[in-house]
Amino acid sequence: MMDIATIFRHYLIDYAKRYGNRIPSFHLKAVNAIIKCRTREMGGEVYYCKSCRQYHYAYHSCKNRHCPKCGNNKSHEWVENQKQKMLPVDYFMVTFTIPQELRFMCRSHQRLFYSIMFKAASDALKTLLGDPEYAGGKAGFIGVLHTWTRQLMYHPHIHFIVPGGAFDVVRNQWKRARHEFLIPVFALSKRYRRNFEQELKKRDFQIYQSLPTDIWRMKFISNSTLMGKGDNAFGYLARYLHRVAISNSNIIDCKDGNVTFRYRESGSNKIKYQTVTVLEFMRRFLQHILPVGFQKIRYYGFLNASVKSDWEKVKAYFKLKELVILDQPESEHVYYCPKCKTKMLHLTSILRKPRPPPLHIFEKYLCLVSSR
Repeated sequence: MMDIATIFRHYLIDYAKRYGNRIPSFHLKAVNAIIKCRTREMGGEVYYCKSCRQYHYAYHSCKNRHCPKCGNNKSHEWVENQKQKMLPVDYFMVTFTIPQELRFMCRSHQRLFYSIMFKAASDALKTLLGDPEYAGGKAGFIGVLHTWTRQLMYHPHIHFIVPGGAFDVVRNQWKRARHEFLIPVFALSKRYRRNFEQELKKRDFQIYQSLPTDIWRMKFISNSTLMGKGDNAFGYLARYLHRVAISNSNIIDCKDGNVTFRYRESGSNKIKYQTVTVLEFMRRFLQHILPVGFQKIRYYGFLNASVKSDWEKVKAYFKLKELVILDQPESEHVYYCPKCKTKMLHLTSILRKPRPPPLHIFEKYLCLVSSR
């Protein structure tokens, strides 16, 4: 079966030869983890099947958030935790994006632009929901950054899951949103664009000056969709939490220097196929790797951990149950023989090899390129 790790293992030197020192070190760090995931280099456990009289190896995962083999494990756990905080109100998904003309600059300065997107969009939501014309209270919502289309193209946008109203902290009451779709998107988009321009001007005036002035007359699109109750909203958002740009199951083939993958067409949901060169496929995948330490999930308003007093008031108003966490003792993993399904005996552990720093990884591939 063809997977992303195999593609990078076979073609990374060609990719490094094409792009050289333009490859960010955090891209190489992620690739290095993906290639080594569940291999001997990661260490693992050795088991023995008494029935088949065979040894079996269970290698450890890399746990990198961009690895297709590791990225989906935490979504269910996150949803279950959020269900403890669901309010008995309707929820909306509000999406913010940027003009296509700004995406190239965004891709070149990801940490800066992603942070500005979060700041500009969340401030616009908090300001308008705080206005009595729309709700008149303190909002509380969750935002998740998403950067790809179904064809792996670069399209940065943020999804916010927002309860349909705001909490009046002074009067200790919930104010339901007055608008059918939470907030009129025209007013929301205008404020988002203004916030974005002000934040970029404040944080990096040089980049701000380098952009054409007509950028700030373009549409910074926002959209609001009624999602129903909280479980529907959080279930939908979970799709974007710990996923990577493409899963291994959607890679059909890699041969003759081309990769064929499948995707579902937006709107019709029909399965379609696309074939691109292997280097283009790698480029598309890697442009969605986030900078090291960048938080793609953020909490605002009364859901922010820094304002626990506000959340306590909201929780008391809706009479939400206390979150009960049961401490369970850690148990050893039980592995069964893949052939006879018999419980296997754990023999020993394989130690993981020391991890080189990202700079060393980068130099390694450049040396391989220069020697060819």
